[in-house]
Amino acid sequence: MKFLQLFAQEAEGHTVHVVYPFPAVVFGIIAMTLFLGLAAVVWSYRDVANRHDHKVKNSNQGSH
Repeated sequence: MKFLQLFAQEAEGHTVHVVYPFPAVVFGIIAMTLFLGLAAVVWSYRDVANRHDHKVKNSNQGSH
């Protein structure tokens, strides 16, 4: 129990102030830009299977 009291007293005495290089809103803008970029990559691969439909129809004939 004494350890917890000493630990709590020590924690109260030390406060760390972190200074970020830009405001917190910029972190959200960066994250949104990243997710929108990844969504654009995923969107670009839509309907790819249907573009190569001729390969799917004949796939059973030439398989091992």
